[in-house]
Amino acid sequence: MAPDILLPIFVAVPLTASVLAVILPSRMMRDLLHIIVPFAGILAGVWLFAHTAEHGTIAHSVGLYVGGVAIPFAADAFSAIMIITTSIVAVAANWFATMVGETRARFYPALTLMLITGVNGALLTADLFNFFVFIEVMLLPSYGLIAMTGTWSRLAAGRIFVLVNLSASTLLVAGVGILYGVVGSVNIAALQGVVSDNTTAAVAMGIVIIAIAVKAGVFPVHTWLPRTYPGTSAAVMGLFSGLHTKVAVYMLYRIYVMIFDLDPTWNWLIVALMVVSMLIGGFAGLAENSIRRVLAYQMVNGMPFILVMLAFTSEDPQRALAAGLLYTLHHMITVGALILTSGAIEETYGTGLLSKLSGLARRDPWVAVVFAAGAFSVVGFPPFSGLWGKAFIVLGIARDASVWSWIVIAAIVIASFGALLSMIRVWREVFWGGSITAHGVSPALRVSPAKIAPATALMVLSVAMFLLAGPLIDATLTATAGLLDTTGYMDAVLGDEAVGVPSPNYTGGN
Repeated sequence: MAPDILLPIFVAVPLTASVLAVILPSRMMRDLLHIIVPFAGILAGVWLFAHTAEHGTIAHSVGLYVGGVAIPFAADAFSAIMIITTSIVAVAANWFATMVGETRARFYPALTLMLITGVNGALLTADLFNFFVFIEVMLLPSYGLIAMTGTWSRLAAGRIFVLVNLSASTLLVAGVGILYGVVGSVNIAALQGVVSDNTTAAVAMGIVIIAIAVKAGVFPVHTWLPRTYPGTSAAVMGLFSGLHTKVAVYMLYRIYVMIFDLDPTWNWLIVALMVVSMLIGGFAGLAENSIRRVLAYQMVNGMPFILVMLAFTSEDPQRALAAGLLYTLHHMITVGALILTSGAIEETYGTGLLSKLSGLARRDPWVAVVFAAGAFSVVGFPPFSGLWGKAFIVLGIARDASVWSWIVIAAIVIASFGALLSMIRVWREVFWGGSITAHGVSPALRVSPAKIAPATALMVLSVAMFLLAGPLIDATLTATAGLLDTTGYMDAVLGDEAVGVPSPNYTGGN
């Protein structure tokens, strides 16, 4: 059996599992299902990474239609490493949801599995319209996950989440539609370099990028994220933090390499937006009043560290993109751990407000250790993955040796200082200070090991990423080499018998 035939299984398995999770009568079976399926996704992703690292991009046309006509799935080492990491975060978030009893809601496991279906599809599709479709597959269960308990805070967060994402999706499909009308195709491989000679296509792709940037929570379209994610449960926020925004990051990388051909024309705009986004994300958390609201701005802070590397690909594009990818992997693991740690605190003490918590360092020392480890990793201290993530980014930017590189490195240092102040503030309010018993909490109450275990597992992985930096960096270099192999991607997706694929200068008409 050819390996490419297996690509649709990454979508079919979680989709089928979501159906089973609806009809299974046993809660235990449903709980196992929504943990086992993403765990299987980790193993499948490792296999896919190993295969594509050795053999290059593989692609499968649904129904075995010829290239340019079929619905295409494609995978390279870049998409494979993203599948591995999103699956890891999904396992941890679903594990936490099970431990805290969130799965008492009958449809919670089914909705998470449907969300994973959309994520895998978005990471494997080689067609912009089908990317829009899989984004909608992600969003529909997300609406249910946000509003599942029916509390006022969740409903308010859900209203904003729905409005913003529906608007962004409308913008996305409009851009894709214009692109199809102008070029005659929305197959990513067929669009290679199309914007360089076609102004209308460039405008259409600009609309697509704006829509994806909204979903990524990038300045100046970021404010919806810290207003909605903390309004959900910690399990849902942890799931969203590693899946929603990172799918957007993946596609922005894919589009900029494949369709924009790393065009340096837009470097100044990328740098300007990302520098401001870094500073806002670094310091805005100082004004928030709960742990997860502070962490939401660390999510905003992470996006520009990842995306700014698109502006520094002129000297060594492989290493520049690998630096952004390494930071992506670190950010998914570390922020996921911090969110699940705050969730363990909320589930135990009934609140995540800074003003109502204190003295947890003495009361729950292991929880304090896990949170401190995550905070060190976010800031970039050893022995955690954040050190190599930021160091690799700074080295990649410094290689450019331009005025822009000095500006961005300065912004990274300042934003990291802002993140440090935010983490210190949370530590001072929540973990330092007097006993929480002053707020009417029973002296016997403690965070149970089961609730903190998922966050602990993610932080252990962060330490492993620090200790195994060599193999990890090699893996990111392999992944970005696959991303930059545009010829291999085109050959795999379109094939020798491609039909209906227009030239880059096609402008529509009869």
